[in-house]
Amino acid sequence: MLTATLIKLFKRDLQALKAEIIQYNSEKNMWLVDGAIKNSAGNLCLHLVGNLNHFIGHDLGNTNYIRQRELEFSLKDVPREELVKQIDEVTLVVEQTLLALSPADLQKEYKRRVFEDTMTTEYFLVHLSMHLAYHLGQINYHRRLLDC
Repeated sequence: MLTATLIKLFKRDLQALKAEIIQYNSEKNMWLVDGAIKNSAGNLCLHLVGNLNHFIGHDLGNTNYIRQRELEFSLKDVPREELVKQIDEVTLVVEQTLLALSPADLQKEYKRRVFEDTMTTEYFLVHLSMHLAYHLGQINYHRRLLDC
């Protein structure tokens, strides 16, 4: 079933995200921006955690999470330990929520915005997995370029 595959991929990539955050030699370097690099690794981490807590936790798992997307990009100097804690927490939310979905749930319509094309929940979950992987790659490059 796709749910088991998605759980495995989300957990793998969230563990990789945690490893990237832990690997920074200097915690302050997680928050650097430079030239064309407009988003810090810290802000991308907050964005990924907020994104998954909102779309998977809140929308599919009925958690009480309230997203404040603007803070995902404006907060600075969140301690590394807090980022790691948030990654661990969202990993549990993703796993618990996906375990509760039935095959029928995956085929339900998922519509984010009024004028947006419709999609299945399954499709949107694959999209969220790819979104995580995309930003994970950016964080990896950020660390290797700016954590000197």
